[in-house]
Amino acid sequence: TSVRTSVALQADLSGELGAQAPLGYFNPLGICADGDNASFDRLRDMEIKHGRVAMLAVVGYLTTEAGFRLPGMEGVGSGFDALDMSSLPMEVRGTLPFMLGCIGFLELFMRDVAGTSEFPGDFRNGLRGGFGWDDYSDDTKMKKRAIELNNGRAAQMGILALVR
Repeated sequence: TSVRTSVALQADLSGELGAQAPLGYFNPLGICADGDNASFDRLRDMEIKHGRVAMLAVVGYLTTEAGFRLPGMEGVGSGFDALDMSSLPMEVRGTLPFMLGCIGFLELFMRDVAGTSEFPGDFRNGLRGGFGWDDYSDDTKMKKRAIELNNGRAAQMGILALVR
């Protein structure tokens, strides 16, 4: 009966956004086998956040590989070679605490602090209107959310492939 219960609970999440062909609801490690929606929503928040960061990382990687540099950064290596601190000019090394502070700020506040999110990954925090999101139909919203989720998944695999 435990197998039947597990399958029934997993089937409960099979209608979630992102459960699509060819894999459907894919949970090989059984992380959400208990069917807990709060746990699933927390994991979906993290998946979307990591996908957004991965999309930025792929664009940044491709930009530096194409040879584009900010003024003063011409001597910095391409791709992950840019992480070599010895190649960074002294002026840039001073900005690292600022960049880490920005990352920390985003990590703290890139969440639903207002308690008004409509779905996992909705980080507007009560800011409604002006974005055009409220003007879309429910079908268009679901389609756009699925596109973002799939692009984030592809970017996560892409940046993983670019690590050398």
